[in-house]
Amino acid sequence: MDENKLGAIYMAGAYTLWGFLPIYWKLVQEVSALAILGHRIVWSFVFMAIVVFCLRKWSAFKQEVKKTWGNKRSAITITLASIAISINWLTYIWAVNSDHVVEASLGYYINPLVSILLGMIFFKETFSRPQWLAFAFAAAGVGYMTYHFGSIPWVALLLAFSFGIYGLLKKTAGLNAMFGLTIETLIMTPIAAVYLLSLPVSWSAMDWFSMTAILLFGAGAATAIPLLLFAAGANRIPLSMVGFLQYIAPTIMLFIGVFLYHEPFTNVHLLSFILIWSGLAIYTYSRVKRLKKYEA
Repeated sequence: MDENKLGAIYMAGAYTLWGFLPIYWKLVQEVSALAILGHRIVWSFVFMAIVVFCLRKWSAFKQEVKKTWGNKRSAITITLASIAISINWLTYIWAVNSDHVVEASLGYYINPLVSILLGMIFFKETFSRPQWLAFAFAAAGVGYMTYHFGSIPWVALLLAFSFGIYGLLKKTAGLNAMFGLTIETLIMTPIAAVYLLSLPVSWSAMDWFSMTAILLFGAGAATAIPLLLFAAGANRIPLSMVGFLQYIAPTIMLFIGVFLYHEPFTNVHLLSFILIWSGLAIYTYSRVKRLKKYEA
C-alpha cells in the first residue's frame, strides 16, 4: 500500500478513536475522575512498558531515561509535560462524566489556534494575517459564548491550553511518541499508585473481573493505541493532511455530546461554533497554501 494512504489510515484511526473516547469514560462514570485518571496513568505505563519490551526497545528506552534524567533541563521539561497531560486527562474525564462533552469538543477545536499563540509567545513566531484573522474569529466565538452564558467556558480553555502547553513542552524535550509517553506515565505512576492505594477499602477490594475493573485496566490501551497510530501516521503523510484530519476527533465528540448524550446545543452554541469553525477554515486554508508553496 502507498505510504501516504497508509499514513492517512493510521492518522484517521487515531483521531477516530480519540473522538469516541467519551463513550469509554462514560462506561466507568460511577468512578471518580481522579480515580479514573490514576488508573489511566498506571495502566498506560504498564501497557507502554510491555510494548517497548515486545518491540525489543527496552535497552534504548533505558538509555533515553538516563539521558533525560542526566540533563536537568530535559528532566524538568518532561516532568512539566507529564503534569500538563495529567491535567488535560483529568479535565477531559471530568468533562465527559459531568455532561460537558460539547464543551470538551470546543476545546479541541480551538487547540490548534492556542498552539499558534504559544508558538508566538515562546518561540517568537510571527502571525500571518490569516492567522490573526483565524485567532480573532475563535476569540469572538469564545467571547460570544461567555457573554451570553455569563461564564467563561473554562473546560474548553483548560483542555486547549493544557494540551497546547503539553505539545510545546514535548517539542522542547524532543522525545519520540513511544518513549515520551512511557517516561511521562513513569513519572506520574508512583503518585497515581499511592492515590489509588489510599482509596476506601471498597475500591481496593473490588471485583477485579467486573466490567468496571476491566475497563479501568483497559484505560492504558485506550490511551496508548491512538497515540501509537498517530506516531505511525505522522511520519508518512504531509502536515497539510494532518491539519485536515485533526478535526475528526472534536467533530465526533460534538455529535456524541449532542445526539447520544443529548447535551444542550443552543443557537448561542451554534453561532459560537460557526465563528470558531470559520477561524479554523481560514487557518487550515492558509496553512495548506503555505505548505504547497514551500513544497513547490
